[in-house]
Amino acid sequence: CFVLQLYNFGETVSIVFWTDTWKPESFFDKIEKNRQNGMHTLCLLDIKVKEQSLENLMKGRKIYEPPRYMSVNQAAEQLLAIIQSRRLQGEKPEITENTICVGLARVGAPDQKIASGPLYQMSTVELGSPLHSLIVTGTMHPLELEMLKLFSVDSSSFENNAFQRTT
Repeated sequence: CFVLQLYNFGETVSIVFWTDTWKPESFFDKIEKNRQNGMHTLCLLDIKVKEQSLENLMKGRKIYEPPRYMSVNQAAEQLLAIIQSRRLQGEKPEITENTICVGLARVGAPDQKIASGPLYQMSTVELGSPLHSLIVTGTMHPLELEMLKLFSVDSSSFENNAFQRTT
């Protein structure tokens, strides 16, 4: 349903919710490696269901936090933060604000949604209720690009950015 060639996917990664004290970036390295190899990356987004707060866990109380589901917006914001952080460290990330991504919500359900565009647009797109996934594209075939245009958030910015990594 998301118009990319399945055989062109690399390693799948999970993007986890960050906390104030824990902001892992290891998944970003895998996305970059896939992209360097021309492969797309399916990013599975974090879900927190039946999780206890640290306080409740320490006190042995069976009180659970409300469920949380990471959205495409949140995942894109974390990726953008990592890109900015790595630039400040003097690196030149393989993935930029203009890397074409695909946001997916409720795949297979009657109300599924798909949106495509540069990463910076994925931080503002609204795909509704969970579950969400994000795809960071690698090298794209011209037919993949044509199909992604059907789901573009803003066709003008898609046109300006999409052709930087095609073959």
